[in-house]
Amino acid sequence: MQENKTDNHFDLIIIGGGLAGASLACALKNSTLKIALVEAFQLNTDSQPSYDDRTVALSYGSRCIFDSMGLWSSLAPFAEAINTIHISDRGHFGVTLLSKEQEGVEALGYVLENRAIGQQLYADMADGLSEKGGGITLFCPARLKTLQQDKQQVAVEILTGGESQKLSAKLLVAADGNNSQVMKLLAIGSSRQSYDQVALISNVTPGNKHNNVAYERFTDTGPLAFLPMQKNRCSVVWTLGPQQADTLYALDEAHFLQQLQQRFGYRLGKLKKAGKRQVYPLFLQSATQMVHGRVALIGNAAHSVHPVAGQGFNLALRDVALLSELIVDSLSDSPTDRGQTGLDIGRQDMLHNYATLREDDIRRVYRFTDALVKTFSNNITALAQLRSLSLLMVDVLPHIKHQLAAQSMGLSGRLSRLNRGLPL
Repeated sequence: MQENKTDNHFDLIIIGGGLAGASLACALKNSTLKIALVEAFQLNTDSQPSYDDRTVALSYGSRCIFDSMGLWSSLAPFAEAINTIHISDRGHFGVTLLSKEQEGVEALGYVLENRAIGQQLYADMADGLSEKGGGITLFCPARLKTLQQDKQQVAVEILTGGESQKLSAKLLVAADGNNSQVMKLLAIGSSRQSYDQVALISNVTPGNKHNNVAYERFTDTGPLAFLPMQKNRCSVVWTLGPQQADTLYALDEAHFLQQLQQRFGYRLGKLKKAGKRQVYPLFLQSATQMVHGRVALIGNAAHSVHPVAGQGFNLALRDVALLSELIVDSLSDSPTDRGQTGLDIGRQDMLHNYATLREDDIRRVYRFTDALVKTFSNNITALAQLRSLSLLMVDVLPHIKHQLAAQSMGLSGRLSRLNRGLPL
């Protein structure tokens, strides 16, 4: 991987080197494309989201994407399989169990630390100098200052090492999160719905073996998830009101574990140890457009969802899978378009196709996560009884259970080549 070259015309500029942006760079590293990856934060720090202490619940479909990219073998040693998903409603009857055996897969999903994924993505990018003449140039730390575009190209000015550099490309991809600088510079709007909730995140060690079971327990404050990790730890994502979270965040470890134990119960025995706690606000956010001229949005820049059912990064990775497929197809579809500045991978028809094809999947995840949160985060008696009945019905009706599992595994709707285990 090259750094800070002076030849500043590229085929593709990716703004944001977090998990989504780095995944796109890795997906395209063996193409002929010359790629610039611009990341604002120094790597190997908690300021960089790829390197913080959070975990990702990677769906089976996302494992297929990484496998097709040739990355799963390096990620697998850091992954803990989810073999069973146990869904329950605190204080009410009714449980739904999803299992890998019922779905005929190796695992329903996997839990990995953000830090491990980020490190493996950047290690893979280190081999990004393709023999075909492409390659990845990393600008880090570097901040986006200006962005202009016309019918032929996109031009940006970045600040790196105290100096200004200008880059140009046929296509720019915004992967810079829900506070996207690209969106601000282009005046792309977004709709945002606050859940008036926060997620308190921690890793805990239970007294009993987790046996690769993921627990999604709905409570009157919101979902409480225990996800299996390596070394018999569990990643906890606890949805709470802001004041509740502040109180729990301030407790010492013993009293925090006591409160968590009371909320979760003793399915995993006595909780013995808790790691560092972090708190994040929860909201549903959607960009008003996924493409703008020669700019495409992926990941949290395009959509942010509630962490219930662990859909966020998996949704972003499906953006990556489809966009990389369309980009690679555009390289072979129009060989006569190649001129002195290279093939035009920022064509409007291709970008329109990307936005259109992603629409159904994104809406499906919005509805799925939003309905779960609103249905399972209250104490209305009639609704609580309906929830319990629904969990029982899902558990005994194979077709409905399979649909729920397919959604959880990222295997619903149209699947990209990478999602189907095929190379680009």
